[in-house]
Amino acid sequence: MKLTFGFGKGIQEVTLPDQNLLGVLHANAVTAEETGGQAVRQALEHPIGAPDLAQVIHPGEKIAIVTSDITRPCPTWIILPQLLEKLYENHIAREDITLVFALGSHRHHTPEEMRHLAGSAYDEIRCVDSDPDDCICVGLTSRGTPVDITRVVAEADRRICLGNIEYHYFAGYSGGAKAIMPGVSSQAAIQHNHKMMLREEAHAGKLAGNPVREDIEEAGRLCGIDYIVNVVLDEHKQIIHAVAGDPLEAHRAGCRFLDRLYYKPIPEQADIVIVSPGGAPKDLNLYQTQKALDNAKYSVRDGGIIILIGSCREGLGNENFSRWIREAEKPEDLTARVQTKFELGGHKAAAIAMVLQRVRIYLVTEMDPELTAKCFMKPYTSAQQALEDAFRELGAGAGVLAIPCGGSIL
Repeated sequence: MKLTFGFGKGIQEVTLPDQNLLGVLHANAVTAEETGGQAVRQALEHPIGAPDLAQVIHPGEKIAIVTSDITRPCPTWIILPQLLEKLYENHIAREDITLVFALGSHRHHTPEEMRHLAGSAYDEIRCVDSDPDDCICVGLTSRGTPVDITRVVAEADRRICLGNIEYHYFAGYSGGAKAIMPGVSSQAAIQHNHKMMLREEAHAGKLAGNPVREDIEEAGRLCGIDYIVNVVLDEHKQIIHAVAGDPLEAHRAGCRFLDRLYYKPIPEQADIVIVSPGGAPKDLNLYQTQKALDNAKYSVRDGGIIILIGSCREGLGNENFSRWIREAEKPEDLTARVQTKFELGGHKAAAIAMVLQRVRIYLVTEMDPELTAKCFMKPYTSAQQALEDAFRELGAGAGVLAIPCGGSIL
């Protein structure tokens, strides 16, 4: 059996005996009734758990539309025109609408990036970045997280949150109230929420009982979210489903659709898992490639091997992430560090260390081998060589699972 994996702008191939291959995990076949902007319009016409938007938003009210920043795949430029048309139909004035890009802990946008994200609406409505240094505290969650909300959102009369729903390695799923926390929150709020990532219940695909997600949604209730519009994307980042309405009920419906598409039950964990984010741009650096690793960890047995295929031609990809890795002498240093002082960026280094507590990681990469070894992974330039070494370690009969688009598949 020959398998192909995306690797930068090229590919990596491996060949293995048919009897060793337990399966190749791809997205499930799901029929999309509507796609693109039409799916968004359909969702707005049939809201979930909420009345029509016209009964929620009224003329004269100041409206903040919160959407994802440039680091996220949410296609705001497709969603926004449908939402604005709905608002204009109900006599909402353009000057009363502000589009807020939820930066979380990320850098500010250039005007060109804002224009790209907003599309034609960039010239219609006010577009601003959230400001983590100019927040209003609207309360504390029951877990003690300060609900510090960027001023333009906190002072709005109505808040509509946009986003895409995908698996999130400790919040369960993206989307929903995540636009508020961490999207438009202060650094202190984000750190307090995210440090719960180490809890056993905080993992991909889990909502009920997940302390990170429950804290996020409590923050959303304290801030007040009037409506959401969330989309599900296929492996080519095209909209194949949309939900709108209540921030909890609509979000849950979107999560259920995502599961139909990307959730893959397996009969047993494999000895060896070969996983790739799918090539460029998803494997530009290790910070981004980590997402595929975290999804894949559920499919490998304790003591097994993950062969992670990611070009990482730009290296580690985040200053804090890089610093934490360079300063650690062993993986345990990273998990200990995140418990005593949570730091965004560093938390992904700790996430890798948590995987290393159970399995070994062979990284097929363009990174310098010494840098790969510093990440506590074994460096390779050939996926075939990595697989042959894994067979030598675990035996010729080792079972193999392959996940060519590991950033999506759970």
